[in-house]
Amino acid sequence: MAIQAGDFITLNYTGKVDGKVFDTTDEQVAKDAEIFNPEATYGPVTVCVGKHHVIVGLDEDLEGKEIGTEGEVEVTPDRGFGAHDPAHIEAFNKNSFKDKPKKGMSLKVPEKGEGTVVDVIGNRVLVDFNHPLSGKTLSYTYRIESAVESAEEQMKGLIQLYAGREMEVSLASGVLSIQLPAGITYDRRWLLWRSRVIHDAFELIPGIDEIILVETFKHPEKTESGNPEE
Repeated sequence: MAIQAGDFITLNYTGKVDGKVFDTTDEQVAKDAEIFNPEATYGPVTVCVGKHHVIVGLDEDLEGKEIGTEGEVEVTPDRGFGAHDPAHIEAFNKNSFKDKPKKGMSLKVPEKGEGTVVDVIGNRVLVDFNHPLSGKTLSYTYRIESAVESAEEQMKGLIQLYAGREMEVSLASGVLSIQLPAGITYDRRWLLWRSRVIHDAFELIPGIDEIILVETFKHPEKTESGNPEE
């Protein structure tokens, strides 16, 4: 059966620009391309087709395909990271930065966000706030691995996609429970994306009437001295 918008699937992909890998779900490809991130989770990602969980040009190419399809698509800037806008390049005084700016350096500017130093001329630093891949045509190869049918697995996929975490999930009588890991209140990524995870769950996964976030604390074990174990 052809994949339609709203279907959940697992997907492997590799994105290249000018022949160089910039993003991949394949750990070995990441290592070979020297972009491996030891903190990242590699392997197929769960996405809802048509909801832009991957770059728009790739997302659009998935519709109408079959499970097991291996495809390749070229993504133009308008379906990728947008056109490069010269208005988003700004000049700053070199003394505005704690560290000495160098061409190619990524840095954050208050109220502006993250940018890339494109040139240093005397005391002037030119910072480009466009996405590094703006204006670029991208190429993706991909394989649609499987359909994701169960609500629990779909929810786990959303949590992994947005928060980069694995959590236990259960659904009964319209109530979906998420078991939060210890220390989750210190996870900035989870705090940032929690509301989006919940929003997408209600919108994209049928049969969910209520979502409960469960945080469990266990009494610390005591040592022979009577003090809690550290």
